[in-house]
Amino acid sequence: MISYEEILEWLYSQVSNYQNIGKSAYKPGFENILKLCNILGNPQNKFKSIHVAGTNGKGSVSNMTASILKESGYKVGLFTSPHLKNFAERIRINGKECPQEFIYQFLVEIQSYFSKDFNPSFFELTTAMSFSYFAKEKVDIAVIEVGLGGRLDSTNIIIPEVCAITSISMDHTDLLGDTLEKIAKEKAGIIKEGIPVVIGENKENIKSLLINIAEEKKAKHLDATLIQNNYVSDLKGIYQFQNIKTTLGIIKILQEKGYNINNHAIENGLLHVNKNMNFRGRWEILQQKDPLIVCDTAHNEDGFKQLSRQFKTLSYKHLRIVIGFVKGKDLDKIFPLLPANGIYYFVKPSIKRGLSPNQYKMKIEQYFSNYKIYDSVLEGFTNAKNDSDKKDIIFIGGSNFVVSEIF
Repeated sequence: MISYEEILEWLYSQVSNYQNIGKSAYKPGFENILKLCNILGNPQNKFKSIHVAGTNGKGSVSNMTASILKESGYKVGLFTSPHLKNFAERIRINGKECPQEFIYQFLVEIQSYFSKDFNPSFFELTTAMSFSYFAKEKVDIAVIEVGLGGRLDSTNIIIPEVCAITSISMDHTDLLGDTLEKIAKEKAGIIKEGIPVVIGENKENIKSLLINIAEEKKAKHLDATLIQNNYVSDLKGIYQFQNIKTTLGIIKILQEKGYNINNHAIENGLLHVNKNMNFRGRWEILQQKDPLIVCDTAHNEDGFKQLSRQFKTLSYKHLRIVIGFVKGKDLDKIFPLLPANGIYYFVKPSIKRGLSPNQYKMKIEQYFSNYKIYDSVLEGFTNAKNDSDKKDIIFIGGSNFVVSEIF
C-alpha cells in the first residue's frame, strides 16, 4: 500500500506545483476546480466563509480573523498558503492541522479521476481538499486566503459573508500585470455583487480604484484605514498595525451580520494568534538575546519597505542578514531597500525555484560590500551565528522557503 509520504510525493512531483516550478504551474480559471468540487459534492457551498486577497498581509489578516472567531467560540476553518514545514499547515480547524488520514484518503481517491484531459494543479487540489475537509467537519465558518491574484484564483468560487483586500504592491507581475492598477483589478476580482468588502489598502489612488469596483458591484465597502485601533497583537512587526485594522473591519461586518463577537474575544484573539493558529514567520523572534535572532517571510518590494522601517527601530552592534530568493524577484527594487550597513549571508533556498546567489553575484556587488555566499540556508545561518557578537542581530528572510529551513 502507498504511504502518506509517497502520496505527498506524488502531489508534489506529478501535479503542477507553483512553489516548485513557478509560472508554468499557474492554471487561471475555474474549469478544474469546479469539476473537482462537483466530484466531491460541491463542499464549497456547505459552509460559510470569509475571503481574503492582497499582496502583503493576507496571511496575517486571515490568521488574526480566525483567532478572534475561535476566541468567540466558533469552529473556524483556515486555508492558507504556502506552508512552512508541513503540508497540513495549509488546512486547519481552530488552529489544528488537517489529519494525515484525511489528506491521504482524499488524494488516493482523487487520483482515480485524473486523466489526459483532467490534470488539476497542486493548488486546485489543495483548495478542493480544504473545502471538502471544512464541509465534512461542519465548521461554523472558514477563512479562505487567496492563493495568487483573486479574479481567476481557484478559491474564487465561494460566496463569502465578507471579503477583504489587504495592501497591493508589485509582485507576480508576469501573471497579474505590470502596474499597481492592473494588480489591484486582479485582486478586486473577489468582490462579488452585494457582498461586503473591507479595503485595507492605504494608497489613495489604489483605494479609490477598489472602492469604484465595489460600488459598480453594489457591494458595501468599509475603508479599514479609517478604523481607530487601540488593540495590540502578538504578531510584532510594525506593519501589523494596518493588518489589525483590516481584521477589525472584517469583524465589524460579521458583527453587523449577527455574529456574536465581543471586545474581549477581539482582544484575546489578537493577543494569541500564534498560540491559537500556530502562525509563524512574521517578524518572529527565534532567540531573544545574545544575539537577538529574528525571521520574516517578506519577499517583495513592499514587504522590504516595511522591514526597512522595522530595522530602523532597532539598536545593535552588527546587523547580520541571512537572505535568499526564488526566481522571478526584482532584486533591483529590493536591494536598495536593504540596510547599507548590514553584513550579508546570501543563500540558496533548497527548492527548484531557489535562486543561487552566484546567479546574481554581479548585482550583489553593485549594492553591497560586506557579504558572503553560501550553498544552503543552514550553512549561511550557522556562519552568521558563529560570527556574531552578543550585541548583534541576526535576521533571516527573503522568502518563505528560506525561513522554513530555519525551523
